[in-house]
Amino acid sequence: MSHLLVVIVSFIVLLAIMVIVHELGHFIAAKLFKVRVEAFSVGMGPRLFGVKYGETDYRVCAFPVGGYVMMTGENMPGENLGAKADEAGESGRDTPAISAPDPGALTSHPRWQRMIIGVAGPLANFIFAFVVMLGFYSLVNEVQPFFYQPVTLDLVSPNTAAAKAGLQSGDRILAVGSTQNPTYEQFVTMITPDVGHSVALTVARGSETLHLSLALPFDPNHPENFSPMKLGIIPQEQSGPVSVQQVFAGQPAANAGLEAGDKLLRVDGYSIHSIEALLPYLQAQGGKPIQLTVDRNGKTLQITAHPEKLGAEETGGVWRLGFKPTPVDVVSNPLSLGESIQHASAFCTDNAFVIVRVLGKILTHQISAKTLSGPIGMAQMAGDVAETPGIGPKFYLGAEISMNLGILNLLPIPILDGGLIFILIIESIRRKDLSMNVKERIYQAAFVLLMALFAFIIYNDISKFSIFHH
Repeated sequence: MSHLLVVIVSFIVLLAIMVIVHELGHFIAAKLFKVRVEAFSVGMGPRLFGVKYGETDYRVCAFPVGGYVMMTGENMPGENLGAKADEAGESGRDTPAISAPDPGALTSHPRWQRMIIGVAGPLANFIFAFVVMLGFYSLVNEVQPFFYQPVTLDLVSPNTAAAKAGLQSGDRILAVGSTQNPTYEQFVTMITPDVGHSVALTVARGSETLHLSLALPFDPNHPENFSPMKLGIIPQEQSGPVSVQQVFAGQPAANAGLEAGDKLLRVDGYSIHSIEALLPYLQAQGGKPIQLTVDRNGKTLQITAHPEKLGAEETGGVWRLGFKPTPVDVVSNPLSLGESIQHASAFCTDNAFVIVRVLGKILTHQISAKTLSGPIGMAQMAGDVAETPGIGPKFYLGAEISMNLGILNLLPIPILDGGLIFILIIESIRRKDLSMNVKERIYQAAFVLLMALFAFIIYNDISKFSIFHH
């Protein structure tokens, strides 16, 4: 199957799941409050096929870019009237007959019920993300073997906390404080409470045993940025060298003559065992030419590569060579139910904070809006993850996008769920509905703004294609 076909199929499947989950939340809440649901649609535009069961038309529409639950009375305030004035009344007679409000219409229900129906969609996304990660941690929990093995350091880049503490490539951590032979998981768990301070390390270097002190810098404004790997504590992910799976045309690795199947034995004389070790080293070198020692079908070659800054212009880019490594094998290590709940909760909470922080920085111009990705960017991610070995990346992407969808839909923008809730709050404070004319103007303005934003995001996605950077 070609990569493009994988991208398209993966995107449609992923989006369909997200839409069904989100709209199912609205659907269940509407049914709970006895609101009539006229249609449950996956996709937008013309109806392709479906089935009508009871009062609801369950349909699939032509454009797989969203979905909706159509409830009686949802679109137009006052649409909850069961029938219009009879023709006599409309013609000016003195005794018009108006039927009673339709009890199945959305607008016949109290505002607090409508708010619950509005928030039920995003809530379903949050629950889905939690359940997905709970299942992952309790049934699969794919991890790389190094995570549960004693820590042997990969390439230690200059100017990191690890380098300043005197740690070097190949050092093995014998103890953290009084804990002997910690695994990488234990190492991370033990140093986290000491962030902002220092921890004592006992290290084996060849036949020597060294006692070092590792400072753990901490930024109170960005606590999420703390990471052992950012300290320079990068464990050897595998015993062998990094293997090249794909070389990207026109980028430094290809220009230097690197080929798929090559194995990187050394970089400037240093042995490396992961991309996580190579990338910080490239940043520390600041774009200087690097010498690669490569094994190609049993022959050792010397290649000189000139790193380039690749990536978003607003972030300054990062120094890279432009190749894709062969993924490291993973093992399954399911956790107990209690541990799984804890990990799934932490995953959802951490992702929610990151999403909110990024949105806040975009609104305050601390981060460029060009960092946003839309359907095309999502499709590319879905395709890449579909072709990535293991099922772990699939779980992560599904949960992350579900969290994103839930939070974005809570933004107080009319047309979105958050906008509906915001208007209902205003009406609750006023103790009366906004006029039909005001609502129409609000929704028209919001629709234009959202279409403009959508067009910008699509343009932004397309402008990231490599063809526009060469």
